[in-house]
Amino acid sequence: MILLIIIYWDDVASNHIFLHNVISGSQSSHLPSNVRSFQNQNEEPVYSEKLPFTSDVEDILHQILEFTTKGNTVLNEHKDQRITNKKSVTERLEENFRGYDWKSRHSTNSNRTHSQIERKQLVSYTCTSSSLDFPGKNRTFDDIPNKELDHLIVDDRHGIIYCYVPKVACTNWKRVMIVLAESLENQGMPYLNPLEIPREHVHDVNAHLTFSKFWRRYGKFSKHLMNIKLKKYTKFLFVRDPFLRLISAYRSKFAIENEEFYKSFAVTMLKRFTNHTDPPKSVVDAFAAGIKPSFSNFIQYLLDPQTEKHVPYNEHWRQMYRLCHPCQINYDFVGKLETLDEDAEFLLKLLKVDDLVQFPPSFHNKTVSSWEEEWFASIPVEWRQQLYKLYEADFKLFGYPKPEKLLQD
Repeated sequence: MILLIIIYWDDVASNHIFLHNVISGSQSSHLPSNVRSFQNQNEEPVYSEKLPFTSDVEDILHQILEFTTKGNTVLNEHKDQRITNKKSVTERLEENFRGYDWKSRHSTNSNRTHSQIERKQLVSYTCTSSSLDFPGKNRTFDDIPNKELDHLIVDDRHGIIYCYVPKVACTNWKRVMIVLAESLENQGMPYLNPLEIPREHVHDVNAHLTFSKFWRRYGKFSKHLMNIKLKKYTKFLFVRDPFLRLISAYRSKFAIENEEFYKSFAVTMLKRFTNHTDPPKSVVDAFAAGIKPSFSNFIQYLLDPQTEKHVPYNEHWRQMYRLCHPCQINYDFVGKLETLDEDAEFLLKLLKVDDLVQFPPSFHNKTVSSWEEEWFASIPVEWRQQLYKLYEADFKLFGYPKPEKLLQD
């Protein structure tokens, strides 16, 4: 019976994108009691132990067959309600008050389309070229461990898969995905305005359906369902200059007080690369004493072979290709932080959701390219060259020029 569901899903997914909507979306009132909704942000949506057995599978199959006949009607009703309520939502977070640019964007669709063709062709060429090799390049999607698929967020309601890259506008893209999937509620109603979603909820793992959760739900059928969705859904990611992403990661996690990152990473850096063999226990005490890892210490940490022997790079500085697997996943859209406003506007139109959600405006205080030479001035050229080799695949896959000036004596 489970195979029947999968076969049925494979046949109808391109026209009726409702399997997860039935299981975990706003129509959960139609479901049997052994299926839990993930509208509650504190719960991860899972099947109960009873689900795999025949009687319950027949119930679920019946629900799917019945639901897909009225799915378009339900979505249209939701769409009308969201458009009606959209203008009445107040904008309350601090992002609304300063630092953002609401200016209109100006770029033709033909320019955006041509840019997308070039970006996707470059990714394809780099993945098939023998001139550059990097870990995992030649494996298949089925070879990717489940734990490495946790950055692929799925919206079954609209047929979208987004691979998020930290330090590349991922907070706001996650907000957009929450609004579209209606996966979080505010006083019993789904959020309609991305900027109203509190930051602490945006990064809650329970707020998003990711590929890494499929194994718990579908067991050995997980990869089959993933491949179906990868074939039928629109897949996108956003990238940025790899060195600027590192600068941004250092600024947000170590240049300001961050207790989690201080204990998890900064203490290690201080012990390994400074004379602070017994650094303060808390970030507050450390900053009060003027103690924090320098940008040079951060680069040393990245270059140290011992670092990844203990634990993989944190997502904020892990290579983008390791997060999103562009050689295994044929992305339909490759956005860039450098052209974020234009790309976001174009993408939402392509997804046909621009009447439901607007991408939050850009923050002015971005890490800018003119800072690169200043930040790397204290980094020995040999280290810079080693760092480039670590992130060379990201530079070449996504079309960022080799920083020749930084790499020369």
